[in-house]
Amino acid sequence: MLNNINKTDFFYDYYAQWITVYKEGAIRKVTMDKYLLTQSWIKRLAPDLKVCELTRITYQKLLNDYAKEHERQTTMDFHHQLKGAILDAVDEGLIERDPTRKAIIKGKKPRYKKIKYLNQFELHKLLSDLDLGQELNWDWFILLVAKTGMRFSEALAITPQDFDFSRQSLSINKTWDYKGKGGFLPTKNQSSVRKIQIDWQLIIQFSTLVKGLPQDEPIFISGNVYNSTVNDILTRHCKNAGIPVISVHGLRHTHASLLLFAGVSIASVAQRLGHSSMTTTQKTYLHIIQELENKDVDLVMRSLSSLN
Repeated sequence: MLNNINKTDFFYDYYAQWITVYKEGAIRKVTMDKYLLTQSWIKRLAPDLKVCELTRITYQKLLNDYAKEHERQTTMDFHHQLKGAILDAVDEGLIERDPTRKAIIKGKKPRYKKIKYLNQFELHKLLSDLDLGQELNWDWFILLVAKTGMRFSEALAITPQDFDFSRQSLSINKTWDYKGKGGFLPTKNQSSVRKIQIDWQLIIQFSTLVKGLPQDEPIFISGNVYNSTVNDILTRHCKNAGIPVISVHGLRHTHASLLLFAGVSIASVAQRLGHSSMTTTQKTYLHIIQELENKDVDLVMRSLSSLN
């Protein structure tokens, strides 16, 4: 299909065809949607830009125009999605030189996003308000996410065979396509495939709850599932308990925060959450880590002042 592209074709047309040839069927829908969004931005920002007109200056102008409305990291993602297509155009002889070389990434200053999470006392109050009966329900789902820090889609995909009751562990190796037509999907990235140690109480509870259920079917799914449904249930429990209202994703932040305050290393927290690197964990929980560092400084000073 790309053989039909000429140098004088519009860049957004070339990019649309490149996505179809190289990305369609090879990436997850959520990632595909990002490429399609990038294509729509090209058409919006540079509707008359032709493939042969891609130079370092025209490409930098495209990036600059995009950066006016986006943060630097988002502009960086935009650049990376364009670069693969452009380098292929260079290889095909449609563009003489790589216009992405030495590109400068700009962007709006990131908004401060303080993560929402509960402290240990608030979490205890929330869990005390859950209706944990003899059958699986969304309250059990909330408890599982709070104690494991799983992503929403990961927790939806849990099946009975993912539990290793003898080793007190839970395998995370897939997600559930709750935004689409349902069914299993791969995890966010390879680092997300992991085993999580769980406490003996959870082991006893879920060994009873999943007994007799199909081993390879998700334990929480029956029909369509919406993130808003579980968030509404969680909101009701938060209000009943008289604590700040958080989302299911806030339970993941709560889990990580409690581990960090308990002294668990950043490396261990990153592995448990399925982050691709410790840098992600450090960026996400920077203010918590800074709090802990301040406590460490106080501890060091107290220790030194006791020396004679």
